[in-house]
Amino acid sequence: MDEPLLRQLLLDVASGACAPDDAVARLRRLPFADLGFAKIDHHRPLRQGLPEAVYGPGKTDEQVARIVVELLSEPGGPVLLSRADAAQTEAACKAAAEAGFPECTVRGRPVCATVAWRPAPERAARVLIVTAGTADLPVAEECEAVLHALGYRPLLLADCGVAGVHRLLASADELADADAVVVVAGMEGALASLVGGITPAPVVAVPTSVGYGAALEGVTALLAMLSSCASGLSVVGIDNGFGAACAVARILA
Repeated sequence: MDEPLLRQLLLDVASGACAPDDAVARLRRLPFADLGFAKIDHHRPLRQGLPEAVYGPGKTDEQVARIVVELLSEPGGPVLLSRADAAQTEAACKAAAEAGFPECTVRGRPVCATVAWRPAPERAARVLIVTAGTADLPVAEECEAVLHALGYRPLLLADCGVAGVHRLLASADELADADAVVVVAGMEGALASLVGGITPAPVVAVPTSVGYGAALEGVTALLAMLSSCASGLSVVGIDNGFGAACAVARILA
């Protein structure tokens, strides 16, 4: 339940459209719903302005499906399932459809998909996602999918790494006009510093585990981004496209 829905519930009680006992029953579920194996946080949109998401890895297909249906049972904003494999995606979409909830959208790779129900209305903010290489696209696509569910329509600029910096500079106008930029880079992670020195927009950097040798599965990119001389650069964890999207949503809110 988010703030507009809570306000509407109070107005319905005041007008007599909703009985006080019915409102109490709704509010009793507001903090969380206990499924035994999971406690579903219906209160999170009120606290944070962002919904709880379902993280697929480590959960059974049935658990994923039950959590998704429980989240959808409370009116409100988007419901997200992240990093779902094909079986989890099929189970969740089928369970939601059988419960009468809206059709879902599936973005990303089948082995690591982002599934969304009830996407937020479109927002006007201009968001860029810039990747250093094509190998960084799976992380960028996760970020893109989450932003879409939250109402943003990001522009994805792929393969703009520092080994061919002219590819990035060709999009200088887009960088100058952006309201927020997400930079997704592995290897040495230098692209984040470069972008941070060009655009006036807030920059959220995502190190990826792409690279070999001393790339250390993303640790080198992470440390480089944390040590960046580009003022105000924000950094999320390795391969965390979801977290980058949430950071952008908080900044733009």
